[in-house]
Amino acid sequence: MTLRTGNLLLAAAHATQAAVILALSTAFSLPVTGAFMTGPPGSETPPQETLFHLRIGPLVAAFLLLAAVDHALVALPPFRRTYERALGRGVNPFRWVEYSLSASVMVVLIAMLTGIADYVALLALFGVNTAMILFGWLMELFNPPGRERTRWLPFVLGCVAGAVPWLAIGAQLAISVAKGNPPPTFVYFIFVTLFVLFNSFAVNQALQYARVGPWLSYRYGEGVYLVLSLVAKSLLAWQVFANALVL
Repeated sequence: MTLRTGNLLLAAAHATQAAVILALSTAFSLPVTGAFMTGPPGSETPPQETLFHLRIGPLVAAFLLLAAVDHALVALPPFRRTYERALGRGVNPFRWVEYSLSASVMVVLIAMLTGIADYVALLALFGVNTAMILFGWLMELFNPPGRERTRWLPFVLGCVAGAVPWLAIGAQLAISVAKGNPPPTFVYFIFVTLFVLFNSFAVNQALQYARVGPWLSYRYGEGVYLVLSLVAKSLLAWQVFANALVL
């Protein structure tokens, strides 16, 4: 299967899933909260207040639609040739732009399912995950085909940034359990499966730049990214749908 065919199939798969989830989801929502100063610094702790409720069905559909748009753009004119030329230089900017948005929305969703609701915390998790993705892009720019040596600093920095959301979410889960308020079982499954899959993206890039076996070909690694993207987004979407978005 060619990359063009794979991208077209993935565009259709993601768009179809988004449409089904939008059509069948309930109005289930989670609160987004904030705490604001009521006096000078050091005075009493300000109370949390609910700013709004965020519907989860459209949030799930959003990261699926972002992926659908990305795959459609790189498979069709006028961006197909730009995509092919970029692959020849060992870089795919389309992927990193899409991941910076879709993967960060996914992290925010996972965080909200564990009870993280403060808007500042959610924005910070979105931002640090975006930074992790952009370090992946920088890794490609730093290491073009034909290089004499591989520069791993962007990869290492990306791993450091990427660990922050999972540490925060893991701490949230652990403290909730310690306080006697554990989340539903499906939240643990989401945490574990998405943690493994998110790290699989890093493993794929590491194998690319270590030039291991078939990963010596940049296009092989690109194909693996396509599979991982579909699996990760689909698993999160349907785990959330099955446990929170249906009556």
